[in-house]
Amino acid sequence: MNLEFFEQVISQIKEKMDPERYMHTIGVAYTSAALAMNYHYDNVDRAMIAGLLHDIAKCIPNEEKVQICMDNEIILSEAEIENPSLIHAKLGALVAQQDFWIYDVEILDAIRSHTTGEPNMKMLQKIVFVADYIEPNRTDIIPNIDRIQEMAFNDLDLCVLTILGNTLEYLKTKGRTIDPRTQISYDFYKELIDNRDKNKEAK
Repeated sequence: MNLEFFEQVISQIKEKMDPERYMHTIGVAYTSAALAMNYHYDNVDRAMIAGLLHDIAKCIPNEEKVQICMDNEIILSEAEIENPSLIHAKLGALVAQQDFWIYDVEILDAIRSHTTGEPNMKMLQKIVFVADYIEPNRTDIIPNIDRIQEMAFNDLDLCVLTILGNTLEYLKTKGRTIDPRTQISYDFYKELIDNRDKNKEAK
């Protein structure tokens, strides 16, 4: 990694985020790197950058998020319109391009899908999606986080399914609108894990 670029990214995100969001972001970056090394992903630097930029649009005011998406023809779902905080994932990919000159498709996809997930995610997408949930600064707010953190380093697909399931349960409990991508992603990984388990039993 170009050290000067890395330092520039750190400096800019620190200016754009409140202290709590900044600490979370650093946690996601290092957790992404750890997961990348654990699963022999071919570019740890790419994982670090994706982790650092995953929430780059989080602290933009909600009304501004909506306006920027309209100006750039970014299509929003009903769930995103009702809960504009979700918009930061799609918008973050745009900000990463415009403000940080990131054109790496894997990084942009990882930023774009880190909140809702998507079916059949590539390795970097799964790494950032999971890192966002399990990074050390969140240990006090996620039930059974120790078990999920251990799972993350042993079975990434099962961990993705578990996180999606927990997210759906939380949204239903709170009576919030569920983004269809979250449900579709859950259904995909549920079928994937079920089929994998059946194949193991058949052997």
